[in-house]
Amino acid sequence: MAEDLKLFEGNRIRHIYDEEKEIYYFSVIDIVAILIEKDYQSARKYWNKLAQRLRDEGSEQTVTNCHQLKMKADDGKMRATDAADVETIFRIIQSIPSKKAEPIKQWLAKTGYERVQEMADPTTAIDRARETYKKLGRSDKWIQQRMTGQETRNKLTDYWKDHDIKEGEEYAILTNIIHQEWSGLSVKEHKNLKGLKSQNLRDHMSEAELIFTALAELSTRQIAQIDEATGMKENKKAAKEGGKIAKNARVQLENRTGKKVVTGENFLPKTKKPKQIKNNE
Repeated sequence: MAEDLKLFEGNRIRHIYDEEKEIYYFSVIDIVAILIEKDYQSARKYWNKLAQRLRDEGSEQTVTNCHQLKMKADDGKMRATDAADVETIFRIIQSIPSKKAEPIKQWLAKTGYERVQEMADPTTAIDRARETYKKLGRSDKWIQQRMTGQETRNKLTDYWKDHDIKEGEEYAILTNIIHQEWSGLSVKEHKNLKGLKSQNLRDHMSEAELIFTALAELSTRQIAQIDEATGMKENKKAAKEGGKIAKNARVQLENRTGKKVVTGENFLPKTKKPKQIKNNE
């Protein structure tokens, strides 16, 4: 099975594609979080109560059809979570009153068709990603940097995969080392700074943050290749050195411009301020 991550209105929806069965399995809690417009923990509690209610109402099959599959959590670790195919997800959506119900149904219906397109022509996946970012209001310049950074990231993870680094937890550990070295913050701290919860950090980085992330990961890969780093110990060393190269460049730029590279700026929708009620209203 291949794990993937897509966005629905800026929110992540983790899913796994079973190549053999040609079936998508979506994270139930990610879907529930969007429907109730709450954070992950609230969605988890809501789903637990809903699952019990479905059992009590005689709809136990809907709950039984959910599988425990490992998906990447916010901390980068692979953790078991309830996942279900599109048909089961539709039944769950019908059980939750939400204005997001119809839009997310349409999004889910498109996913299978898009997968077929991407398998026939991988460039459609890239084009689709660009279109998604455009719809979210990103500039062409930002999109280009995001795509370039992703290519750099993919080359690094390809190296790790071929040199005894396990996907999931070990990828997350090395990624965090690189990020901590160049930015001075852990991935979690950087997300907190930007006020992010389930959102992808890189999708909310500034152009400068994307560039320095890419520089850190490019440096890490090239150092690892020169040293023929294999396993966690050697790749941790490369990660620290690669991150430090980007850190030195960041500090030099900040000293020259007087502007911080790492900021709390994000692309989250602006919340409206509550209307002030006058005494005579």
